[in-house]
Amino acid sequence: MPAETFSAPELVVTNFHPRFTGVSATAEGVVSRQVSQFRVCLVGYPFSSGPEPVGFRDAIRLCRTPPRGRPFAVWHVRRNLEMASAIFARDVLRLPIRTLFTSAAQRLHSRVPRELISRMDAVVATTRAASGYVPNVADVVPHGVDTTRFCPAEDVTAAWRATGFPGEYGVGIVGRIRPEKGTDLFIDSMLDVLPQRPGFTAVVIGRAMPSDAAFMARLRAKIEASGLGDRFVFTGEVPPHAMPELIRSLRLLVAPARYEGYGMTPLEAMSSGVPVVASRTGVYPEVIDGRVGDLVPIDDLSALTGSLLRVTVDVDRLRSMGAACRRIAESRLSLEAEAAGYGQVIERMWRGLPGSRAA
Repeated sequence: MPAETFSAPELVVTNFHPRFTGVSATAEGVVSRQVSQFRVCLVGYPFSSGPEPVGFRDAIRLCRTPPRGRPFAVWHVRRNLEMASAIFARDVLRLPIRTLFTSAAQRLHSRVPRELISRMDAVVATTRAASGYVPNVADVVPHGVDTTRFCPAEDVTAAWRATGFPGEYGVGIVGRIRPEKGTDLFIDSMLDVLPQRPGFTAVVIGRAMPSDAAFMARLRAKIEASGLGDRFVFTGEVPPHAMPELIRSLRLLVAPARYEGYGMTPLEAMSSGVPVVASRTGVYPEVIDGRVGDLVPIDDLSALTGSLLRVTVDVDRLRSMGAACRRIAESRLSLEAEAAGYGQVIERMWRGLPGSRAA
């Protein structure tokens, strides 16, 4: 919405990164639902959809007076520069605003962001684990999935056949091909699993950056040496619009990351009716249990292989686990649930209730 037609926003969302990153994607998702809750102003770079952004100076002008019926506007920030800009607007320009920061990291922030975060009026953590590393936590609000876009296939057999990949069933990993994502753990475990599961194909979805080219070459060499080269598919980078269709064609998604701040892909798989085997990092321990998949220790190849063998032994059980995944995604992991969680935090800030410093 052009700045000249936008007055007194209740919620200001900043997006100061020129590239569309994972942070941008999660922000865009929740904003797509918040526009029906609040008068929202996007500041900075545009999303692929949603409100038209305004510049920082326009945001300052729009926030010189409180929004109608509210004591202040809430500025929701997610990056260091965005925190610093909001602090400047609040403390130097003395605008009637309060600041809200989202933190996903499950480790101690470095010195500069720690200082900035300490000056936020309220902080939302995306997981219970992340909440232990930041002050002023108002609530834990998991990132949400677009459950309309990521939905189960009407016929998963037909969906798999449409990919043109070999075999009857797909087991996939999604993400950059690099050690942190555990791509090597996935391949090593599938080299043991595939000979015992003749109908299955391993699908590596994502690309390797030039800095990881040697890592990628070692993985491919290991596969070729095993004689199982026809049982692995490397898709390369898949455009976002094609990802839902590919994920819903799988029977199982594997996420053996060595570290994950949050981890959206397993949630997108669950929303698509696909069970998940994941390591104990990110949000995974809070959403994955025996009903929807399995959890394994970080960097434990033996445990990962054993889990994959157990989970894939019965395709009918995979189907029932997929149905449970979808139910949990719709009830707890949707964008609507995320927007509702932020809505409660923002309302508490306006009322000056415990859980924030926004009184």
